[in-house]
Amino acid sequence: MDETLTSRLLAAIEPHVVFDGWSETAFKAACADLGLDPAEARLALPRGATDLAVAFHKAGDRNMLRALAEQDLNALRFRDRIALAVRLRLQAVPDREIVRRGTALFALPHLAAEGAALIWGTADAIWTALGDTSDDLNWYSKRTILSGVYAATVLYWLGDDSPDHSATDAFLDRRIEGVMQFEKLKSSLRSNALFKPFMAGSDRLARAVRKPDMATDLPERRSRE
Repeated sequence: MDETLTSRLLAAIEPHVVFDGWSETAFKAACADLGLDPAEARLALPRGATDLAVAFHKAGDRNMLRALAEQDLNALRFRDRIALAVRLRLQAVPDREIVRRGTALFALPHLAAEGAALIWGTADAIWTALGDTSDDLNWYSKRTILSGVYAATVLYWLGDDSPDHSATDAFLDRRIEGVMQFEKLKSSLRSNALFKPFMAGSDRLARAVRKPDMATDLPERRSRE
């Protein structure tokens, strides 16, 4: 994909997405603004606006990571680091309406899996940036749980009109608190004589599952072999 062309088209399409969504109409309008033939633009972006919606989400992840790298995280509890990363991800969005339109796009049946993968990618980016070293079942569970927290927070944020999105901040804190309580429950069960044998078995299973080999386990890599 031509990254320069994608960046130009992404900047051009955003004002149109607010009114026309991630649609063919918006894509052609962005091409017209840049004096491009839509057929030529599709050489880099075969799906047009859909590919730009994917690029928009990934650009938001990159902006979040840059902002997170500038933060002093040493004084923060780990749960607060996660909350900060999610807040920075939301702040990376120039206009909530663009995200609202993207949510509608990736709710379509043929794009739902891709939308879920993008959210997973955001969760993975956050955990990786925060130094997660897990390589067993916890690698999957951390990203699955954070994906759910992030997706729920985005939906809440889209309808939040409170000053400085304070209601979203509170919602996010409650979601993370719920996750922490679940982790505390698992810890207490491990020390409980009644449940200890069962927890030991689940821990062995967790250790037996390995995180994917990024060089060989990605679907797009396997499809080329």
